[in-house]
Amino acid sequence: MESKQKVLSKKDITKLGFLSTFLQASFNFERMQAGGFTAAQLPALKKIYKDDKKGLSEAMNDNLEFINTHPNLVGFLMGLLISLEEGRENRQTIKGLKLALFAPIAGIGDAIFWFTLLPIMAGICSSFATEGSVLGPILFFSVYLTIFFLRVAWTHVGYNLGTRAVDKIKDSSIHFSKAATVLGITVIGALIANYVHLSTIIKIKVNDQKTVLLQQDFFDKIFPNLLPFAYAMLMFYFLKKKKVSPVTLIISTIVGAIVLSFFKIV
Repeated sequence: MESKQKVLSKKDITKLGFLSTFLQASFNFERMQAGGFTAAQLPALKKIYKDDKKGLSEAMNDNLEFINTHPNLVGFLMGLLISLEEGRENRQTIKGLKLALFAPIAGIGDAIFWFTLLPIMAGICSSFATEGSVLGPILFFSVYLTIFFLRVAWTHVGYNLGTRAVDKIKDSSIHFSKAATVLGITVIGALIANYVHLSTIIKIKVNDQKTVLLQQDFFDKIFPNLLPFAYAMLMFYFLKKKKVSPVTLIISTIVGAIVLSFFKIV
């Protein structure tokens, strides 16, 4: 039986928290943050697998697979995974936990930091700055530095949580699944409304004095963003139910947009 004795100190976990800043150091479109993710954990992994080159190789190989998560919260995931590596947990368990958590952590981090906390602080601090107060930039950078140093705290939390996280996730898997589904549907709905733009320019002449604009006078008043929603659901239907290739759908969209624009429909 393999030893599960702890080999990492609090100093090692603190170092891991600071090294998490290298997450996007080798960002690329094939594996996103995988290079930086692995580099940050490498000192701890070398210490854990000091006399086990095969174990180190397998750990590095798993960490070099695709990952795209939030920089400010990645320390939690790194600490958690390092704890499992130190405990010599099954590789599939470690890999599965990484795959299961990096996307939710990204969503939570984006919602808290990029879309809520920092924009609010930027608005408040910029109002101070426009009034000539030095408090504006000082307050903003103080908040940003606090978020930065919290990386270390999150890393320790993840490490201390360790294998208990697996049991907690298993115990609440049904609720977690439902919550993730609701969150996913909400996010997709918001993305459709913000990034899918489709409107018609059809005009219906009622009489000599009155012309109804189908988009502004009908669709927008009854169901705003109805056309983008309908088109997104149509693409989803072809993609999931009919198994149509994404490339085919993209080309069809481009061709359809050109044709419908030519006939002054959209």
